[in-house]
Amino acid sequence: MSPHFSERAIILAPHGRDAAIAASILTDAGLGSTVVNALRDLVGELERGAGFALLTEEGLRTANLNPLALWLEAQPEWSDFPFVLLTQKGGGLERNPAAKRFLDMLGNVTFLERPFHPTTMVSLAQSALRGRRRQYEARSRLEELHRGADKYRSLFESIDAGFCIIDMVFDADGRPIDYMFVEANPAFERQTGLQGAVGRTMRSMVSGHEQHWFDVYGAVARTGERVRFEQHAEALGNIWYDVYAFRVGDPDAGRVAVLFNDISERRQMELALRESEERLRGLNETLEERVVERTEALERTQEALRQSQKLESMGQLTGGVAHDFNNLLTPIVGSLDLLLRRGVGTERERKLIEGAVQSADRARTLVQRLLAFARRQPLQATAIDIGNLVGNLFDLVASTCGPRIRVAIDIADPLPPAKADANQIEMALLNLAVNARDAMPDGGTLTIGAAPDQIKPGNAARLRPGAYVRLSVTDTGSGMDADTIAKAVEPFFTTKGVGQGTGLGLSMVHGLAAQLGGGLSIDSLVGRGTRIDLWLPATDARPEQASAPLEIDDSHRDCGIALVVDDEDLVRASTAHMLSELGYTVVEAHSGEEALRLMHGSDEIDLLVTDHLMPGITGTDLATKLRELRPGMRVLVVSGYAEGKGISPDLPRLTKPFKQSDLANCLAQL
Repeated sequence: MSPHFSERAIILAPHGRDAAIAASILTDAGLGSTVVNALRDLVGELERGAGFALLTEEGLRTANLNPLALWLEAQPEWSDFPFVLLTQKGGGLERNPAAKRFLDMLGNVTFLERPFHPTTMVSLAQSALRGRRRQYEARSRLEELHRGADKYRSLFESIDAGFCIIDMVFDADGRPIDYMFVEANPAFERQTGLQGAVGRTMRSMVSGHEQHWFDVYGAVARTGERVRFEQHAEALGNIWYDVYAFRVGDPDAGRVAVLFNDISERRQMELALRESEERLRGLNETLEERVVERTEALERTQEALRQSQKLESMGQLTGGVAHDFNNLLTPIVGSLDLLLRRGVGTERERKLIEGAVQSADRARTLVQRLLAFARRQPLQATAIDIGNLVGNLFDLVASTCGPRIRVAIDIADPLPPAKADANQIEMALLNLAVNARDAMPDGGTLTIGAAPDQIKPGNAARLRPGAYVRLSVTDTGSGMDADTIAKAVEPFFTTKGVGQGTGLGLSMVHGLAAQLGGGLSIDSLVGRGTRIDLWLPATDARPEQASAPLEIDDSHRDCGIALVVDDEDLVRASTAHMLSELGYTVVEAHSGEEALRLMHGSDEIDLLVTDHLMPGITGTDLATKLRELRPGMRVLVVSGYAEGKGISPDLPRLTKPFKQSDLANCLAQL
């Protein structure tokens, strides 16, 4: 056992046979011990690790207690070291006033009056050890959280961009003729279509690859000059790449690192833009009306290009970050949930854990807002009753706005159901209500309305024709000018002071509406207030009744054997632990290939819980193969990626991060 998790007892009883007797009693009870003769030796042994200390009152009475006091003050936050103190007059302050000195200094101390029965001493020793073990458990959980936080700092180094390291191959004349792949990330395969590239040369996989690629990388390897360029790769499928290449390692090794992104869509838009410009130049100058028309079309194309570039960059960033961040949050949220439900640690430690839970929830909310803007958040669009949703939010909105703002509701009757994600619509309304509140520092009126709306072709909101539910939030606040309205839905734009807003509120609502097939418009005048309309597609389906959350059964019943598949060790361990507490016997696999081998060797597995995005076989492919082997097997796909793309709609899905209660609810519905 590591000294830092030691359970041995340290005995300080320098007078008589107390030390020998105590050591003998503890040995008979199966507890290890070390006897010391002086206080300085006690402190030395404590630094090497111990479960508790057994002291005699006379051994402390005349000793210099400063070294022990300093050691106690230097304890980490998780530690509250236990002492058992043998006294002559008993431990109560009424019978032994001198005990207060030891109580104040030692803190976690239990008094045992002599003479005593050996059973009493063993009971106190075991109680002290149980408390120490709980402290060790709290320490392990906190260290796990710290490891997760350290890994989070590396997220931004692994965004959704292709990356590879190559070794250049030169002919006898020094001309670059090929290169071999040394390393490649998963995004490399997605963006090039080249599978299993590591250890192979480019010519062996794509014999017709253009020579200019070899020339550019060869120059980087020889000169060490970094290059950034855009180039066409016709042999890889007519793809345009934005490439950044630089030399790594020994200059004589000819090794080059390449970071790249597929920009084919942007190049196509630029080509369309150039073609539009050429058509404009070819127009007859006398046809002024046509020139104006083409100019407006050009401006719209340019604006669409800029917005596409913004959304492309944000989408790539948020997609990669959300995948890794949600993978990291899953064991963090799961561990914190376990610590809270078990009531581990002292009151101070529980407050620290509660603070960590709040931070994890804020991190999850921030990622959801970024995904909403980039239109990559996983939505569960169903038929919802907007009137009931607004009514249920009334008290929360009113308390959020405060007593100086009057909140009114104006819901049309009848109102058709809207096809949307109820949780996301609630978040959007709260964001709009908070913005309205901040625009009315001196008080005013906030009105939340909903009405049916039939959209016709050529509408100002650029919506598809059809039936919609128009959800509106109107305030009587300071309003916005035209420039502010134009920038209002841009990410991170805010008119609030530093630290008072993220600038993601309106952009999140705008992205949510677009992802649902609706739209958003802003109507505002300075000094006259603001009205924000949110259009949601109407539906003929009937709203579903929300089911009550399933309560976790802590009894360890036998629910069968579950196979957990995830290439992330921390996520897999966290999920396996949750399933174990729910009563499952858990078998773990780090890849889809390993899971298939386990399934072929066992007929007893009842449940598959698998990650979706993994190297090799994806979670969806694995679930499909196992359903062919076992048609009745229950399957749950866990996804930490921003999009549900690639996941079969008939497969139950759980989004990372999740708590044990979320997992239990999903399993109950299988």
